[in-house]
Amino acid sequence: MQYRVVLSGVAAALSLLVLPGCGRSTSNAPSAGAPPPPAPAAPGLTDAQQKALIAELPASYQGADLSNGEAKFAVCRSCHTLNEGGDDMVGPNLWGVFGRGAGLKPGFSYSDDMKHAGWIWDAGLLDRWIANPKAMLLGTKMTYVGLPDANDRRDVIAFLKVHTSPPPKS
Repeated sequence: MQYRVVLSGVAAALSLLVLPGCGRSTSNAPSAGAPPPPAPAAPGLTDAQQKALIAELPASYQGADLSNGEAKFAVCRSCHTLNEGGDDMVGPNLWGVFGRGAGLKPGFSYSDDMKHAGWIWDAGLLDRWIANPKAMLLGTKMTYVGLPDANDRRDVIAFLKVHTSPPPKS
């Protein structure tokens, strides 16, 4: 009997190690060792529309390198989708993140701290968040350690703006 208890305890401990850190069950998460999901299709924006979306960002983000932003966002793809109507994974789908309240995307299981943060996502807040999520909100379920380089964060934020926003009205 004691042998069974030890095995059960080991199994329970191992299950804690494989639980995702962003607030979803593993049913929709990529399996360990699996390649990340494919990149979402380009939103079909013209160069002028992309420039218009980037122009909505503060001036310090307007010189962003979208290719670098896409490359740096590759790490995030294991937890987040970008396309409109995209699935939540370990983390929420990010379509429409700019201007959305933190912890308010319907259907996603956020930590209580995130649900009560009272934030509205904008470029500056996203910048501080992706620099070090745990420094901003200790109770977040997000396990990402952060992106220390300010230029890389600028590029990721511009990439997100272009890939998570509806086309600007002409």
